[in-house]
Amino acid sequence: MAALSHALTVDRVSKHYGPVRAVDDVSLTIGRGDFVTLLGPSGSGKTTLLMAIAGFVAPTSGQILLDDTPITPLPPEKRNFGMVFQGYALFPHMTVAQNVGFPLRVRKVGRAEADRRVADALALVQLDHLADRLPKQLSGGQQQRVALARALVFQPALLLLDEPLSALDKKLRAELQVELKDLHRRVGLTFIYVTHDQEEALSMSDSIAILRDGRLVQEGPPGALYERPATRFVADFLGKSNFIEGVVEEVRADGFSYAAAGQRFVQHGGAEGLAKGAPVLVAIRPEKIEVREAAPAEPEMNGLSGTIAAWSYFGSAFALLVDTPLGRVQAAIPAWRCPVEPSEGRAVHLAWTADASVRVVAD
Repeated sequence: MAALSHALTVDRVSKHYGPVRAVDDVSLTIGRGDFVTLLGPSGSGKTTLLMAIAGFVAPTSGQILLDDTPITPLPPEKRNFGMVFQGYALFPHMTVAQNVGFPLRVRKVGRAEADRRVADALALVQLDHLADRLPKQLSGGQQQRVALARALVFQPALLLLDEPLSALDKKLRAELQVELKDLHRRVGLTFIYVTHDQEEALSMSDSIAILRDGRLVQEGPPGALYERPATRFVADFLGKSNFIEGVVEEVRADGFSYAAAGQRFVQHGGAEGLAKGAPVLVAIRPEKIEVREAAPAEPEMNGLSGTIAAWSYFGSAFALLVDTPLGRVQAAIPAWRCPVEPSEGRAVHLAWTADASVRVVAD
């Protein structure tokens, strides 16, 4: 089933519906064999962009290139892209094997060759033992695997996936995320995946492109986006973040210090373009905040006292909401080594290192 992977370039693509800019001047380069996720909230333009790549939506402007060859004018059937939807779209009167073989029948592939490819595709998704079943006799996860096999059986140039796991329960989704990533590794195809689920994007992707209101706001490897979000939106959308609004007190070679709520804090990095007295916005992830029973004897730069306003238990971790002079702060602590017994009204001290936070743009 291994096939030659292809690169895709989206060059300043826009799609307007009257005054509405569903996709607004998006440029994106997807390398051969990459697993790229288009991530964003509802209405961000991710599905419209995927439909433009697939050929179902004609861009208002810009072009799409496959291996440097323009394909914008081509209809969907001429692009040779595989597509997997949320709703599976299986034919209920056909068996699993017949569903998987349907694209080959349309392409008039010979019977012997088609049978071989169907067998290979079903083995790839570990459903060869269910070839004679009807879709109604399968679980949701099995139906999704059939849809994947059908999208791969004709050896497409790319595989496009539009929220394919969103109809499944949480446990099954987590299992199929692992399977889908492994499938990508084995077949070597370029995958373009659409989701609004941040954990899904982080766990599977080589690269994530985050869209908002039709525009591409940031792209890069999952770890880079999570650790170094460029804007408040990205920091808040991709995981959880606390935000501190302050005023720069001093700019140094390794970062800057800033004042907020009458206290002084230190930040490593992110000092480019800053001057004393400038407003600044800093983001810090809840899991990067240390929670202690009491403040240290000696004052520290990034320390904050407060009281627990609410808490939740998630098995592996506690999530705390702490009222502080900066407002309500979120903190996350591994449950197995929680330094305090969470209870509402309990006094705690929060602390973080100067490189735990990141400066972001207030969008």
